[in-house]
Order: sequence, then structure tokens, then C-alpha cells
Amino acid sequence: MANLENTYALILAGGSGTRFWPLSRNARPKQLLDLFGEGTLLEQTIGRLEGLVPPENILILTNALQEAAVREIAHMLPSANIVAEPAKRDTAPAVALGIGLIAARNPQALMMVLPSDQLIGNIPAYQSVMRDALASAEHSDGLVTVGIRPTWACPSYGYIERGEPATIPGLSVAHSPCEVKRFREKPDAHLAAQFLATGGFTWNAGMFVWALPTVIQQLSCHAPELAGFIAELRNSSDIPSTIASQFPRLAPISIDYALMEKAARVLNIEADFDWDDVGSWLSIAKYLDLTAIENRANEPFTQLVSSNNIIFNARQGTRIALLGVNDLIVVQTADALLIANRHEADSIKKLTDLLPPELL
Repeated sequence: MANLENTYALILAGGSGTRFWPLSRNARPKQLLDLFGEGTLLEQTIGRLEGLVPPENILILTNALQEAAVREIAHMLPSANIVAEPAKRDTAPAVALGIGLIAARNPQALMMVLPSDQLIGNIPAYQSVMRDALASAEHSDGLVTVGIRPTWACPSYGYIERGEPATIPGLSVAHSPCEVKRFREKPDAHLAAQFLATGGFTWNAGMFVWALPTVIQQLSCHAPELAGFIAELRNSSDIPSTIASQFPRLAPISIDYALMEKAARVLNIEADFDWDDVGSWLSIAKYLDLTAIENRANEPFTQLVSSNNIIFNARQGTRIALLGVNDLIVVQTADALLIANRHEADSIKKLTDLLPPELL
């Protein structure tokens, strides 16, 4: 694999995290919360890169609302490596911004694109997969995706259909890549079950690895607007001004639509590390203490004939008590209280559209 100095990581840390309201807010979403007492998800994402990417080669993209909190958490990184996007433009423009910033430093770099809000415990296994992904990108003309082996027929994830094992001369890795047949959108439950039964699919974890010359060439073919923006950044004598003036003009589109589904060659490595995108309160519940009657909570609470509830109390000095209720999500903060049916967890995002601005 290439030396550390040639390896870069772009961490995307600008999401809103509305599914975790009222604990998460626009200024402090899921990735900036310490949900498990082990540091924020962003801290954990940075920590997993130790020994894999030098700190000076780790860049974080966020937004103006979250910039102060991100800088506080990522204090170990150079200040210039934390960039707040001037406008919300989805993942393709964000990734193009990161490519341009890295290309201005090292046009031959190997680059990883990583979400900031995923939970991964086995760091050695994670680093092994990422090293093999970097080696695959270095020795091939492909864009590499890291996929998660499905454990159930989840309709909330995108899927990657894997083809034949990739032939890459000079490559010797433990996690051999496969050619990608196609990306599949979030399926309904029936189609997701077919994917699982058929095999040959991974969940799309939003982790990408590529050599800069390869990805820039593919963007030139399939997303010339983004390639032009990257060229402007590479040649700019005032990068902050270029970002401020040009980034808001980019059309909002995901990196999957803009590039990955169109690229000439995409490879997939199936991860063998533990992974959880902790996408809702139901996901968080798995990591909370379990009582004898199937309630899960982060703090002591009182109950009578109540079961299968999720309780998260972030308001110090208060006690939550349940009487005769089942299947609820109860989340209390200093200024808000959520009481929801646990079967409606995915609709919390819709609920936030109805809230007053000061609670977002």
C-alpha cells in the first residue's frame, strides 16, 4: 500500500440527525453526541484512522451551525482541515469539495470518503479492510466501495450488487474486491428479502476509496460541473473565496447518482467488521441497559405493568415513571419531551417539521 503521507481521509460531518430529536439538534446532530459513553461518533471516526491516515491528512466537512462543535471535538486536527460548507448541496458537491482540497495538496493522493455517524467497534478489522480498499484503488482503475454484508432484509439501506471477482494485476489482499454490477435503490421489504436470499449483495455504507487521478477522470466524464469546480479549487490562489462563491452554485445531487452509478469501473469489498449506522432510536436501544420486562433505558426509571419501551433521560435530576404503557419511545431533555410509538420511529423526522424553530 502507498505510504501514509499519500493517504487522505474526508469525513462528512454535516447531517441534521432529525431522527434523534429531541436529543439531536441542527447544531449538534447524532455524530456530535456521546450516545454510548465512549465519545462522540465523530471522535470515534477520527480515532479509527490512527496509524492509517496522518492527522494532517484528515479533512472534515461540516456546516456553519455545527462548525464550532466540530472544531471542539476535532481539536487534534489542523484548523484548516475543518471546512464549513457555505450551502447545503448533498454528497456529490461535498465530495467534490474534498477532492479539490486534497488535490490542491497532493494530486496523486489516495483518498477515503467516510461518514461520521457510524458505530464500528473492531478497529483492527476495520483498518485491515480499509488498507485493502486503498491497495485495490492504488493498483486498479476502479472506484472502490466498502459494503456491509446484510444481516436482515432491511428496506432502509441502498444495496450494491456484486459480480465476478476483480482481476487486478499486482494486488495481494485478504479482502479481495468484486466488480460491481449495479447499485440498487432502497428496496421494499419483499425485494430486500429477495436480495438476501439470492446473496451477492452488500449494504451501501457510504464508504468510498479511490486514487485522485481516477476519480477526477471519471467526474470529467460523468459530472463535468463537479470536475470543473475541482479544477478551480486546485488552481485557486484563494481557496476560501472560491468555495464561498462557487460551491453554492453547484446542483444538489448525491454521489451515488452523480458518479458511482455511472462510473466505468466500480469495485466492492465486503467488510467483515461490526457495523451499525445507528439510524433511529430503535438502533440506540440495542446499546441501552435491558430490564427484566424488556424495557431499555440509559438511566434508572420506575415502571409498573409497562414493557418494550425505550427510555432516554438526558435531564439531570429528573425521574421518568411509566404506568401501563407499552411500545413507547420516551426521550427527555432540558427543554423537550418526546413520547412516540416505537413503531413510528422513522416518522420522528416528519414530526420535526412541525416544531418551533427554537427546538430544532
